[in-house]
Amino acid sequence: MKKAMTHKGYVGTVEYNDEDDCLFGRIAGIRDIISFEGDSVAEIRKAFEEAVDDYLKHCAAVGKEPNKPYSGKFILRIDPALHAKIAAKAMASGKSLNQYATDVLAHA
Repeated sequence: MKKAMTHKGYVGTVEYNDEDDCLFGRIAGIRDIISFEGDSVAEIRKAFEEAVDDYLKHCAAVGKEPNKPYSGKFILRIDPALHAKIAAKAMASGKSLNQYATDVLAHA
């Protein structure tokens, strides 16, 4: 089972560098580039949490609004026939297309 690290709403991605024999990662889903590294799972998790905390402290210190991990907007391009089919199902369930899609994706 694949799970991402999360801390204060931010998501951390982790990769392994065979050449340097270390783990490294980035905070995903934001425009600012924040990276971290460690030699073990415990170290990389701690480094990720410290990176998030340091990022938030730095933003507060300089009066900058930190990037939010995700906006909640999700643009999806689909075939018009599928769009019509989904819209009909949403209407039949008494929901907006947005709420219907959110419910379906939440269970995926």
